[in-house]
Amino acid sequence: MIHELKCWPEFFEPVANGIKTFELRDDDRNYQVGDILKLREWKQDEGYTGRNTYVEVTYILSGLPWLQAGYVAMAIRVKVM
Repeated sequence: MIHELKCWPEFFEPVANGIKTFELRDDDRNYQVGDILKLREWKQDEGYTGRNTYVEVTYILSGLPWLQAGYVAMAIRVKVM
């Protein structure tokens, strides 16, 4: 499954460079290990910038006492598409 998601610039760049290896997201899409996230850079005042990166979900945490209900933490790695 490929999920297309907005990603703010301050998070987009570290993900695209492989530095940020996790995503915290609203758990509204039934994310699964092996899913692909197409992250589209989004600037609040401009909209989409045209920059995209793809990452693969490698691990998922949810339902833990220290993780806010309705959210998921995903380990990710950059994927060449």
